[in-house]
Amino acid sequence: MALSIASLKGSSALKPPIAFLYGIHGGGKTTFAAGAPKPVLAAVEDGVGLLDVPRWDIGSWSDMMEAIGALYGEDHDRQTFILDSLDAFEPHVWREACRKNGWANIEAPGYGKGYVAALELWRELLEGLRALRDERGMTIILIAHSVVKRFEAPDHDPIDRYQPKLHDRASALLQEQADVVGFLNYRVSIREKDEGFGKKATRGVGSGQRVLYLEERPAYLAKNRYSMPPFIDLPTTEQAWQQPDVIWQSFAQHLPTHGVK
Repeated sequence: MALSIASLKGSSALKPPIAFLYGIHGGGKTTFAAGAPKPVLAAVEDGVGLLDVPRWDIGSWSDMMEAIGALYGEDHDRQTFILDSLDAFEPHVWREACRKNGWANIEAPGYGKGYVAALELWRELLEGLRALRDERGMTIILIAHSVVKRFEAPDHDPIDRYQPKLHDRASALLQEQADVVGFLNYRVSIREKDEGFGKKATRGVGSGQRVLYLEERPAYLAKNRYSMPPFIDLPTTEQAWQQPDVIWQSFAQHLPTHGVK
């Protein structure tokens, strides 16, 4: 294709987001995602509970690709695709990489080559998800659990931080391709307590307030491409958490696609 000044393009029409949501166990990640418009769930783990969401139970790499293919090629009214969870699905990616290459396990080829091969499969998955977003107009929500890892940077001392519970290569790729990376956690306040004799102890105190963090800080990874607030306080009542659409709207109202038909 010949490129010229005349071939320059303006900004494209608004598209639904690809959102990467990770957080602590039991924090409400699946409930949050289930509130998105007309969801369908690719369930790799049993975290649905009593949520009434159409689902496929995914037990292999091929199951996932068939689910994406069905949503791409068949008539349906679904508007949101949820993958729950990435860390439960990662072993299926590794098994597929091993099957294709004749390896006994993902470590067999040595020097990290197995994880490089797995990265190509993650790219194939992302290609399918982008097709659902770009050509079928579907919001994509990828869910993962969190883990605390040591993080070393050239401009400060090593720190512990929350990160997605994935191999570092896969995690970096998925975060790079996502429009939103949100970290869901309970808010913790730090308080000092006088223990006498001139000694003070630091305590973490939780209020039960769930918070979705959308800008990176030393304690966690996060980002968004939409100038959203750095964090969103999610509804606190039990009644609200029985209505996933209420939880989702507290986030969706900040998207540039909110209200766009």
